[in-house]
Amino acid sequence: MTTVKIEVVAMQHAEREITEPVRLSNPDGTVNPDAIGFARSPIITGNLAKNYMRKKRWNYWCVFGDEVLFSATVAHLDYAVVCFVYLLHYDTQRFFEKTITVPIGRHIRMPDEVLGNVSFTNPDMNIQMIHLQGSTRLLVTVPDFDGELLHGDLLITHLPGDESLNVVVPWNRKQFQFTAKHHLLPTEGFITLGDRRYEMTRDESFAVLDFGRGIWPRKITWNWAMASQRYGRRRIGLNFGGRWTDGTGMTENAVFLDGKMIKISEDVLFDYDPDDYMKPWRIHSKFSNAVDLTFTPFFERTAGTDVRLVRSEVHQLIGYYSGWLRLADPHIDLHIVKLLGCTEEHRAAW
Repeated sequence: MTTVKIEVVAMQHAEREITEPVRLSNPDGTVNPDAIGFARSPIITGNLAKNYMRKKRWNYWCVFGDEVLFSATVAHLDYAVVCFVYLLHYDTQRFFEKTITVPIGRHIRMPDEVLGNVSFTNPDMNIQMIHLQGSTRLLVTVPDFDGELLHGDLLITHLPGDESLNVVVPWNRKQFQFTAKHHLLPTEGFITLGDRRYEMTRDESFAVLDFGRGIWPRKITWNWAMASQRYGRRRIGLNFGGRWTDGTGMTENAVFLDGKMIKISEDVLFDYDPDDYMKPWRIHSKFSNAVDLTFTPFFERTAGTDVRLVRSEVHQLIGYYSGWLRLADPHIDLHIVKLLGCTEEHRAAW
């Protein structure tokens, strides 16, 4: 009798690391082949050309504070501007959110550079993201935020030497996305809501930047999982994406340890119940045991947009990660218990 030994080899994508500055797209609006890959710093310029009414640009900030999670987004979809601000108080689970959608206007600025200045001015919402000398100042004012005035003034530090994930994902020559995920950014300042004031201290509060510039398919579904926290003596960040990168040869998967980015060139799968998003999720690498995490939610944020050409449905869960990260290069076996973070499913027709 012959015994056959089958060896399963982890399937890694051949992702190219970019080390020199490069522009995202060509003058004719197609993706620049030299930009396809990933970089450890924001050396990719997210310029977009042609593609009338198909360009997508956004800057999303999420700040994990001691008492609250705070988020502000400016998104330009070419034919409309969608901006939203939300705040979650962990202990009471009081949640506030405001979204405004306006036609294309003159009161928005969205540069091609990852760390450029973003500005949105509207009587109902004012968002300023000002980058200067290694820090971003996030200023947010919403006069009527569930009937109260919200004001946020946060200083977010980009630590010298810290690495980030900057990756270009191509569906084809004419459809592609540049995403920059910057984690573990110490944050200080305050948020006021009515007569309540929430302080952010740089030792315990960390911001995450999700910068996007691209030409997307009309309909798309994606998963995103992330965390940025102090864990014992270490700073740990997680960034995993699913579905939208399938078949592209690229991923947005990475782990950040004390400011160093460890790229995971393997697909990560999201197992969850779409009929009950509050059940635990399993997030794991497809072939290896590099990522094996359970995410247990304690809060579900749902958001929807349905205005003319824009339809979207978001289920964002806030909760805790537990499990293992077993990384080969460098060799790391890291056991995680109750690491605060988020995961989501987003369906869009835009």
